[in-house]
Amino acid sequence: MAYAHALRRAKRLACASALAFACPALSADQFKQAADGSSIECAVSARELTRFALIDDQFASVSKISSGTPYNDFAVTNEPLRGDIYVSVPETFAARSISFFATTRKGFVYKVACRIEQIPAVQVFITNPAIARNMAANWEKETPLTSSAVRLIQAMADDRSVEGFEVRQLAAPPARVGDLEVQLIADYRGSSLAGKVIRIANRGAQNVTLAERDLAPAGALAVAIVSPVLTPGMSTTAFVVGANGEQGQ
Repeated sequence: MAYAHALRRAKRLACASALAFACPALSADQFKQAADGSSIECAVSARELTRFALIDDQFASVSKISSGTPYNDFAVTNEPLRGDIYVSVPETFAARSISFFATTRKGFVYKVACRIEQIPAVQVFITNPAIARNMAANWEKETPLTSSAVRLIQAMADDRSVEGFEVRQLAAPPARVGDLEVQLIADYRGSSLAGKVIRIANRGAQNVTLAERDLAPAGALAVAIVSPVLTPGMSTTAFVVGANGEQGQ
């Protein structure tokens, strides 16, 4: 799934796990986006556990400097089943912040720098857009590019998510082209491919026959129209797939 979908999924999971608290406390949960080698700034609890969870990845190891005195050092525990880590700070810890480096099982390294705050137990969810792009690229490479474009059309027609693709449901106002009303309603973006779901309505008094060439921009790889012949007042859905780039806008 795309990183934006993964974040939404993480929020829903976090909400479900805290229903007993009616979810208002989720305002303390933190959602971060990171790239390989980047810094992640956050807040950890001064008295309770802080959970760090990666979306579509797992922590492999953590590197930190030890103070040599347990009463003035924070602890990091790796949970091997899910690949999460838990941070705890003793009451006697003197510093106002902590930092450490974390390496993930997919080979990414993050620097984590967190303020210590008087907050309840908190969760920090981290997503890396590169993971979604890699997942999308793998999906696209399962078949030749033109075949993958057709597969993307099939997924859009079935309203299915595609592994690694960012899916945006749009509320753009319709545009008028002669007697036709054209509205972009969804946008799928992967590594090499981008797909669009378009609604077309006939606002004129005569039948209109749509052709794929009328909808396909230069470089389009695949086009499909559900109902090419539109009677007055009728609408249909079209799907267009091209390269993921500014030319596909």
